[in-house]
Amino acid sequence: MDYLKCVESFVTTVTRGSFTAAAETLGITPAMVGKHVRELELRTGCQLLHRTTRRQGLTDAGQRFYQYGLQILATVRDADGLASELYENVAGLLRISAPVAWGNRVLTPILSRFLQHYPGVNAEMVLSDRKVSLIEERFQLAIRIGAINDDGSVAIPLPPYRMLLAASPDYLARHGVPGSPDELKHHHCVSFSQWRSDHRWQLEGPSGTQEIAIAPRLMVDSGEALRQAALSGLGIVQHAFITLQRDIDAGRLCRVLPEWLPPPRPMHLLRLPGRPLQPLVASFTDHLLRELKADQQ
Repeated sequence: MDYLKCVESFVTTVTRGSFTAAAETLGITPAMVGKHVRELELRTGCQLLHRTTRRQGLTDAGQRFYQYGLQILATVRDADGLASELYENVAGLLRISAPVAWGNRVLTPILSRFLQHYPGVNAEMVLSDRKVSLIEERFQLAIRIGAINDDGSVAIPLPPYRMLLAASPDYLARHGVPGSPDELKHHHCVSFSQWRSDHRWQLEGPSGTQEIAIAPRLMVDSGEALRQAALSGLGIVQHAFITLQRDIDAGRLCRVLPEWLPPPRPMHLLRLPGRPLQPLVASFTDHLLRELKADQQ
């Protein structure tokens, strides 16, 4: 039983005065209109229409249900109108997740400019270095660094996340400057726990790719904690350009093995599959990709 069709058939029959007139309005047969009304009567347990060979009229229950039916159909029309508005206008709430460092340095100004352009949009940006669930945590979009497991999300490639090695001048003065990747084995290292659990750093340089086993003094799941550990002189850190470049420019940190770089990590913008794509999500995706492309030029 399609409840809404039954309600619509009943209300239209009352409004137009007969099954035949209702059928013309709804584009179905009079027999189908009669079937819908009978199914509605079975569901409610009440006779809604008096029927004779010449005419039909409302029972007391039918009169009351007719008012409810008008409200039901009006509510459905309002809901359809709201859904249509959401899919036709760039408006509403955008929930997006991103890693902390990238979100602070890159996403925040891009999102701010988007909000200035679309006054009907509000945003909630959640910065976290963990992998969030779009469905369970109700995010429309998420920035993900690293390999994407096939979780059913649509993954849009972004510019890679570039990495480097660095340490504080104080640490290098106390422990020496490594001259080759192999020497990292003898240094204190600070590692991001969510990237690799086997304590191996992969580096690309003049002689190809090397993978070095390190013994981390500290493993941590926060990018800012990595930066602070390096600034405090704990050891050599592998981290992102966008996080450490200002400290390097200011002399608070020094590049280590600058000719050897960790391979850039892939980045993606994730969204849930589905069509049609909400204009708010589509517009921000286009805005983000356009701004990231402009930054690379």
